[in-house]
Amino acid sequence: MALRSPTINVMAMAAEKAARALVRDFGEVEQLQVSRKGPADFVSTADTKAEKTLVRELSKARPNFGFLLEEQGEIAGVDPMNRWIIDPLDGTTNFLHGLPHFAISIALEYDKEVIAGVIYDPVRDEMFWSERGQGTYLNDKRLRVSGRDQLSEGLFATGIPFMGILEDGGHQLFIRQLENVMGVTSGVRRWGAASLDLAYVAAGRYDGFWENGLNPWDVAAGILMVREAGGQVTDISGRRYELGAANICASNDAFHKPLRTLLRDAQTI
Repeated sequence: MALRSPTINVMAMAAEKAARALVRDFGEVEQLQVSRKGPADFVSTADTKAEKTLVRELSKARPNFGFLLEEQGEIAGVDPMNRWIIDPLDGTTNFLHGLPHFAISIALEYDKEVIAGVIYDPVRDEMFWSERGQGTYLNDKRLRVSGRDQLSEGLFATGIPFMGILEDGGHQLFIRQLENVMGVTSGVRRWGAASLDLAYVAAGRYDGFWENGLNPWDVAAGILMVREAGGQVTDISGRRYELGAANICASNDAFHKPLRTLLRDAQTI
């Protein structure tokens, strides 16, 4: 049985507590109060409620740490070195449409480097977790990225840009990227929750993932998980991925250069 550190236990317990209310709200999704936040982007009472629960629980355990939050923005902590990065409901659109594919993502950043992460899928009761230098786990099982090395056998994930999410031309770029990857692989999936896409790369369910225009809370926990499971995470040009980068490319070793080449070629058309 994998031994979770005190830090991971704090993160996991906070995620589980917030998830209980999410699951209840998901069962009554038609009754949720929903406010418009921006083009094709919604925030529900479930989002804000989950975020408040996470802040409260994590603050109890680590009162000096700061936060970077999807809904409330940045909250400075007494300790300038440690910061929680939180997406309380990754896959909000899925959630609001009754699609059971969403997650809570929590990362701990120390001196601008992610050192621990938890991604919890409450519908499947799957707790993905990782610490720097300690590997990546699903519940009690250690994970590794896939061992596939033939693009024709590879299954990849991505996120489709939606209304207002990218500058003009973003949709056309995505279509070119998709055409390049579709033409030489066994398939591309778009399930609408980047945190779980990265967790699935770490678990070997997907062979790779790319997306443009993501926020730090979308990927902070997931990038650590892929790296600790033996994979690579860069931007499309091959630079080590840093939070806030314009795009992300994550995969096993064998597919990383070929996938980046396909995506980079789409940028130069």
